Amino acid sequence: MKRKLFFPALLAFCLLAGCRQAGYAAFTGYAQGGTYTVKADLTGVDTPRAEIAAAIDSLLTGIDFSLSGYNKNSLLTRYNAGEEIVPDRYFREVRALADRYREQTGGAFDAAAAPLFDIWGFGFTADSLPDPDRVAAALAACKEEKVLNFNAIAQGYTCDVVAAYLHSLGVHNMLVDIGEIFVEGLNPSGQGWTIGVDNPVDGNDTPGRDLNGIWQSDGSACGIVTSGNYRKFYIRDGKKYAHTIDPRTGYPVTHDLLSATVVAPTAAEADALATACMVLGPEQAQALILAREGVEGYLITGSGTWMSDGFAARAK
Repeated sequence: MKRKLFFPALLAFCLLAGCRQAGYAAFTGYAQGGTYTVKADLTGVDTPRAEIAAAIDSLLTGIDFSLSGYNKNSLLTRYNAGEEIVPDRYFREVRALADRYREQTGGAFDAAAAPLFDIWGFGFTADSLPDPDRVAAALAACKEEKVLNFNAIAQGYTCDVVAAYLHSLGVHNMLVDIGEIFVEGLNPSGQGWTIGVDNPVDGNDTPGRDLNGIWQSDGSACGIVTSGNYRKFYIRDGKKYAHTIDPRTGYPVTHDLLSATVVAPTAAEADALATACMVLGPEQAQALILAREGVEGYLITGSGTWMSDGFAARAK
Protein backbone atom coordinates (compact mmCIF):
# COMPACT_ATOMS: atom_id res chain seq x y z
CA MET A 1 0.00 0.00 0.00
CA LYS A 2 1.10 3.55 -0.49
CA ARG A 3 2.93 5.82 1.87
CA LYS A 4 1.54 9.15 0.85
CA LEU A 5 2.02 11.54 3.71
CA PHE A 6 4.93 13.23 1.95
CA PHE A 7 4.29 13.13 -1.79
CA PRO A 8 1.01 14.60 -3.06
CA ALA A 9 0.12 13.26 -6.51
CA LEU A 10 -2.22 16.08 -7.54
CA LEU A 11 -1.73 19.80 -8.15
CA ALA A 12 -4.50 22.38 -7.65
CA PHE A 13 -4.62 25.22 -10.15
CA CYS A 14 -5.96 28.69 -9.38
CA LEU A 15 -5.22 31.92 -11.25
CA LEU A 16 -3.25 34.19 -8.95
CA ALA A 17 -5.28 37.17 -10.05
CA GLY A 18 -8.47 35.33 -9.14
CA CYS A 19 -7.19 34.61 -5.64
CA ARG A 20 -7.09 38.37 -5.01
CA GLN A 21 -10.81 38.78 -5.67
CA ALA A 22 -12.90 40.07 -2.80
CA GLY A 23 -14.31 37.31 -0.62
CA TYR A 24 -11.64 34.66 -1.22
CA ALA A 25 -8.81 33.97 1.17
CA ALA A 26 -5.87 31.59 1.00
CA PHE A 27 -4.42 29.84 4.06
CA THR A 28 -1.10 28.02 3.81
CA GLY A 29 1.31 26.31 6.15
CA TYR A 30 3.05 23.07 7.01
CA ALA A 31 1.34 19.83 7.99
CA GLN A 32 1.91 16.08 7.81
CA GLY A 33 5.39 16.30 6.36
CA GLY A 34 4.49 18.81 3.65
CA THR A 35 2.62 22.00 2.92
CA TYR A 36 -1.10 22.66 2.81
CA THR A 37 -3.23 25.19 0.96
CA VAL A 38 -6.82 26.10 1.75
CA LYS A 39 -8.71 28.52 -0.50
CA ALA A 40 -12.16 29.62 0.63
CA ASP A 41 -14.82 32.13 -0.32
CA LEU A 42 -15.47 33.97 2.94
CA THR A 43 -18.29 36.12 1.60
CA GLY A 44 -20.83 36.48 4.40
CA VAL A 45 -18.54 34.82 6.97
CA ASP A 46 -18.17 36.82 10.18
CA THR A 47 -15.21 34.94 11.63
CA PRO A 48 -11.96 36.90 11.18
CA ARG A 49 -9.40 35.42 8.83
CA ALA A 50 -6.78 35.22 11.55
CA GLU A 51 -9.15 33.15 13.68
CA ILE A 52 -9.89 30.83 10.75
CA ALA A 53 -6.17 30.37 10.11
CA ALA A 54 -5.58 29.53 13.76
CA ALA A 55 -8.48 27.07 13.78
CA ILE A 56 -7.17 25.25 10.70
CA ASP A 57 -3.71 24.97 12.24
CA SER A 58 -5.24 23.69 15.46
CA LEU A 59 -7.16 20.99 13.61
CA LEU A 60 -4.05 19.90 11.74
CA THR A 61 -1.99 19.80 14.92
CA GLY A 62 -4.65 17.73 16.68
CA ILE A 63 -4.78 15.22 13.84
CA ASP A 64 -0.98 14.97 13.78
CA PHE A 65 -0.90 14.15 17.49
CA SER A 66 -3.54 11.51 16.89
CA LEU A 67 -2.80 9.78 13.57
CA SER A 68 0.82 10.39 12.63
CA GLY A 69 3.21 7.47 12.75
CA TYR A 70 6.13 9.89 12.60
CA ASN A 71 5.13 11.92 15.66
CA LYS A 72 6.73 10.12 18.60
CA ASN A 73 4.03 11.37 20.94
CA SER A 74 0.98 10.63 18.80
CA LEU A 75 -1.74 8.23 19.84
CA LEU A 76 -0.89 6.02 16.88
CA THR A 77 2.79 5.79 17.80
CA ARG A 78 1.91 4.99 21.38
CA TYR A 79 -0.65 2.39 20.28
CA ASN A 80 1.91 0.75 17.97
CA ALA A 81 4.38 0.64 20.87
CA GLY A 82 1.90 -1.44 22.85
CA GLU A 83 0.74 1.34 25.16
CA GLU A 84 -2.87 1.39 26.24
CA ILE A 85 -4.41 4.58 24.86
CA VAL A 86 -7.72 6.42 25.06
CA PRO A 87 -8.62 7.02 21.40
CA ASP A 88 -9.74 10.52 20.53
CA ARG A 89 -12.33 11.45 17.90
CA TYR A 90 -9.84 11.34 15.03
CA PHE A 91 -8.41 7.94 15.96
CA ARG A 92 -11.85 6.41 16.41
CA GLU A 93 -13.22 7.80 13.15
CA VAL A 94 -10.24 6.86 11.00
CA ARG A 95 -10.03 3.36 12.42
CA ALA A 96 -13.74 2.86 11.75
CA LEU A 97 -13.31 4.13 8.19
CA ALA A 98 -10.29 1.89 7.67
CA ASP A 99 -12.26 -1.15 8.85
CA ARG A 100 -15.11 -0.23 6.50
CA TYR A 101 -12.91 0.12 3.43
CA ARG A 102 -10.98 -3.06 4.22
CA GLU A 103 -14.25 -4.96 4.13
CA GLN A 104 -15.55 -3.17 1.04
CA THR A 105 -12.35 -3.77 -0.94
CA GLY A 106 -11.85 -7.38 0.05
CA GLY A 107 -8.71 -6.55 1.99
CA ALA A 108 -7.00 -4.57 -0.78
CA PHE A 109 -7.05 -1.60 1.59
CA ASP A 110 -5.85 -2.55 5.07
CA ALA A 111 -4.50 -0.15 7.68
CA ALA A 112 -3.55 -3.15 9.81
CA ALA A 113 -0.97 -4.18 7.21
CA ALA A 114 1.65 -1.92 8.81
CA PRO A 115 4.03 -4.85 9.56
CA LEU A 116 4.21 -5.53 5.82
CA PHE A 117 4.99 -1.91 4.98
CA ASP A 118 7.80 -1.99 7.55
CA ILE A 119 9.55 -5.16 6.37
CA TRP A 120 9.51 -3.94 2.77
CA GLY A 121 10.95 -0.54 3.75
CA PHE A 122 7.87 1.55 3.00
CA GLY A 123 6.51 1.98 6.51
CA PHE A 124 8.12 3.34 9.64
CA THR A 125 11.38 1.36 9.22
CA ALA A 126 14.07 1.12 6.54
CA ASP A 127 14.02 -2.66 6.00
CA SER A 128 13.84 -4.18 2.53
CA LEU A 129 13.78 -7.50 0.65
CA PRO A 130 12.40 -9.75 3.42
CA ASP A 131 12.64 -13.51 3.01
CA PRO A 132 9.44 -15.63 2.79
CA ASP A 133 9.53 -16.47 6.50
CA ARG A 134 9.49 -12.78 7.44
CA VAL A 135 6.65 -12.14 5.03
CA ALA A 136 4.63 -14.98 6.56
CA ALA A 137 5.33 -13.68 10.07
CA ALA A 138 4.29 -10.17 9.07
CA LEU A 139 1.06 -11.45 7.53
CA ALA A 140 0.29 -13.22 10.79
CA ALA A 141 1.06 -10.05 12.75
CA CYS A 142 -1.31 -8.06 10.54
CA LYS A 143 -4.21 -10.20 11.69
CA GLU A 144 -3.53 -9.19 15.30
CA GLU A 145 -3.95 -5.47 14.41
CA LYS A 146 -1.38 -4.45 17.00
CA VAL A 147 0.43 -2.12 14.61
CA LEU A 148 -1.51 0.28 12.37
CA ASN A 149 -0.57 2.64 9.56
CA PHE A 150 -3.08 5.32 8.54
CA ASN A 151 -0.92 6.87 5.80
CA ALA A 152 -3.29 5.74 3.04
CA ILE A 153 -6.32 7.53 4.48
CA ALA A 154 -5.14 10.18 6.95
CA GLN A 155 -4.58 12.99 4.46
CA GLY A 156 -7.92 12.50 2.78
CA TYR A 157 -9.63 12.35 6.16
CA THR A 158 -7.84 15.55 7.21
CA CYS A 159 -9.18 17.34 4.14
CA ASP A 160 -12.70 16.30 5.13
CA VAL A 161 -12.21 17.58 8.70
CA VAL A 162 -11.03 20.99 7.48
CA ALA A 163 -13.86 21.14 4.93
CA ALA A 164 -16.39 20.38 7.67
CA TYR A 165 -15.00 23.25 9.74
CA LEU A 166 -15.35 25.62 6.77
CA HIS A 167 -18.92 24.37 6.23
CA SER A 168 -19.66 25.27 9.85
CA LEU A 169 -18.71 28.86 9.01
CA GLY A 170 -21.01 28.92 6.01
CA VAL A 171 -18.33 28.41 3.34
CA HIS A 172 -19.38 26.49 0.23
CA ASN A 173 -16.76 27.50 -2.33
CA MET A 174 -13.47 25.94 -1.29
CA LEU A 175 -10.39 23.95 -2.13
CA VAL A 176 -8.62 22.05 0.64
CA ASP A 177 -5.23 20.64 -0.43
CA ILE A 178 -3.35 18.70 2.23
CA GLY A 179 -1.52 16.30 -0.04
CA GLU A 180 -4.93 15.00 -1.10
CA ILE A 181 -7.73 17.32 -2.18
CA PHE A 182 -11.33 18.23 -1.36
CA VAL A 183 -13.17 20.74 -3.53
CA GLU A 184 -16.62 22.28 -3.57
CA GLY A 185 -18.29 25.07 -5.50
CA LEU A 186 -16.38 27.50 -7.68
CA ASN A 187 -12.92 29.00 -7.75
CA PRO A 188 -12.33 32.78 -7.63
CA SER A 189 -12.75 32.95 -11.42
CA GLY A 190 -16.28 31.59 -11.14
CA GLN A 191 -15.38 28.25 -12.67
CA GLY A 192 -15.22 24.76 -11.26
CA TRP A 193 -11.88 23.90 -9.66
CA THR A 194 -9.36 22.22 -11.98
CA ILE A 195 -6.94 19.56 -10.77
CA GLY A 196 -3.92 18.30 -12.71
CA VAL A 197 -3.16 14.58 -12.88
CA ASP A 198 0.57 13.95 -13.02
CA ASN A 199 2.09 11.80 -15.72
CA PRO A 200 3.11 8.63 -13.83
CA VAL A 201 6.64 8.15 -15.08
CA ASP A 202 9.81 7.53 -13.11
CA GLY A 203 11.60 10.79 -12.40
CA ASN A 204 8.46 12.93 -12.35
CA ASP A 205 8.97 14.04 -8.77
CA THR A 206 7.57 17.56 -9.06
CA PRO A 207 3.75 17.72 -8.92
CA GLY A 208 2.36 19.63 -11.88
CA ARG A 209 5.56 19.67 -13.96
CA ASP A 210 4.47 16.90 -16.34
CA LEU A 211 0.71 16.34 -16.60
CA ASN A 212 -1.27 13.53 -18.17
CA GLY A 213 -4.59 15.39 -18.02
CA ILE A 214 -6.73 17.84 -16.08
CA TRP A 215 -9.91 17.08 -14.14
CA GLN A 216 -12.66 19.70 -14.12
CA SER A 217 -14.98 20.00 -11.14
CA ASP A 218 -18.71 20.53 -11.75
CA GLY A 219 -19.06 22.33 -8.43
CA SER A 220 -20.11 19.29 -6.40
CA ALA A 221 -18.48 18.56 -3.07
CA CYS A 222 -15.97 15.74 -3.52
CA GLY A 223 -12.53 14.44 -2.80
CA ILE A 224 -10.02 13.70 -5.55
CA VAL A 225 -6.92 11.60 -4.88
CA THR A 226 -4.22 9.98 -7.01
CA SER A 227 -2.15 7.03 -5.90
CA GLY A 228 0.78 5.71 -7.92
CA ASN A 229 3.93 3.62 -7.95
CA TYR A 230 6.20 5.97 -9.86
CA ARG A 231 7.62 8.01 -6.97
CA LYS A 232 8.14 5.48 -4.18
CA PHE A 233 10.19 2.42 -5.08
CA TYR A 234 13.68 0.99 -4.83
CA ILE A 235 15.79 -1.23 -7.06
CA ARG A 236 17.75 -4.24 -5.83
CA ASP A 237 19.75 -6.51 -8.14
CA GLY A 238 18.18 -4.86 -11.15
CA LYS A 239 14.59 -5.44 -10.01
CA LYS A 240 12.16 -2.66 -9.15
CA TYR A 241 10.13 -3.03 -5.95
CA ALA A 242 7.08 -0.76 -5.90
CA HIS A 243 5.78 0.72 -2.65
CA THR A 244 2.29 -0.72 -3.15
CA ILE A 245 2.17 -3.87 -1.06
CA ASP A 246 -0.74 -6.28 -1.45
CA PRO A 247 -2.00 -6.90 2.12
CA ARG A 248 -3.53 -10.17 0.97
CA THR A 249 -0.26 -11.73 -0.24
CA GLY A 250 2.40 -9.75 1.58
CA TYR A 251 4.32 -8.90 -1.58
CA PRO A 252 4.63 -5.81 -3.82
CA VAL A 253 2.20 -5.72 -6.73
CA THR A 254 3.44 -6.71 -10.18
CA HIS A 255 0.66 -5.50 -12.50
CA ASP A 256 1.10 -2.53 -14.86
CA LEU A 257 -1.27 -0.02 -13.22
CA LEU A 258 0.89 3.08 -12.79
CA SER A 259 -1.59 5.45 -11.15
CA ALA A 260 -5.22 5.59 -10.08
CA THR A 261 -7.12 8.85 -9.66
CA VAL A 262 -10.40 8.54 -7.78
CA VAL A 263 -13.19 11.07 -7.27
CA ALA A 264 -15.55 10.26 -4.38
CA PRO A 265 -18.03 12.05 -2.10
CA THR A 266 -15.33 12.42 0.56
CA ALA A 267 -11.58 12.74 0.34
CA ALA A 268 -11.16 9.89 2.83
CA GLU A 269 -13.09 7.56 0.55
CA ALA A 270 -11.15 8.72 -2.52
CA ASP A 271 -7.91 8.18 -0.60
CA ALA A 272 -8.75 4.64 0.47
CA LEU A 273 -10.15 3.61 -2.91
CA ALA A 274 -7.15 4.98 -4.82
CA THR A 275 -4.93 2.81 -2.63
CA ALA A 276 -7.15 -0.23 -3.18
CA CYS A 277 -7.09 0.32 -6.95
CA MET A 278 -3.29 0.25 -6.95
CA VAL A 279 -3.40 -3.07 -5.12
CA LEU A 280 -6.10 -4.62 -7.29
CA GLY A 281 -4.71 -3.79 -10.72
CA PRO A 282 -6.46 -2.38 -13.81
CA GLU A 283 -9.37 -4.75 -14.32
CA GLN A 284 -10.41 -5.16 -10.70
CA ALA A 285 -9.89 -1.44 -10.09
CA GLN A 286 -12.33 -0.65 -12.90
CA ALA A 287 -14.87 -2.99 -11.35
CA LEU A 288 -14.42 -1.40 -7.92
CA ILE A 289 -14.98 2.10 -9.30
CA LEU A 290 -17.99 1.18 -11.43
CA ALA A 291 -19.67 -0.64 -8.53
CA ARG A 292 -19.71 2.40 -6.21
CA GLU A 293 -22.31 5.13 -6.47
CA GLY A 294 -20.86 8.62 -6.74
CA VAL A 295 -17.35 7.35 -7.51
CA GLU A 296 -15.43 8.07 -10.71
CA GLY A 297 -11.93 7.05 -11.72
CA TYR A 298 -9.08 7.53 -14.12
CA LEU A 299 -6.51 4.72 -14.46
CA ILE A 300 -3.16 4.96 -16.23
CA THR A 301 -1.38 1.73 -17.16
CA GLY A 302 1.78 0.97 -19.06
CA SER A 303 -0.28 0.47 -22.20
CA GLY A 304 -2.96 3.17 -22.02
CA THR A 305 -5.65 4.88 -19.97
CA TRP A 306 -9.20 4.16 -18.81
CA MET A 307 -11.73 6.54 -17.30
CA SER A 308 -15.26 6.08 -16.06
CA ASP A 309 -18.03 7.87 -17.93
CA GLY A 310 -18.46 10.52 -15.25
CA PHE A 311 -14.79 11.43 -14.89
CA ALA A 312 -14.65 14.97 -16.28
CA ALA A 313 -11.20 15.22 -17.84
CA ARG A 314 -9.74 17.41 -20.53
CA ALA A 315 -6.41 17.48 -22.27
CA LYS A 316 -3.56 19.25 -20.49
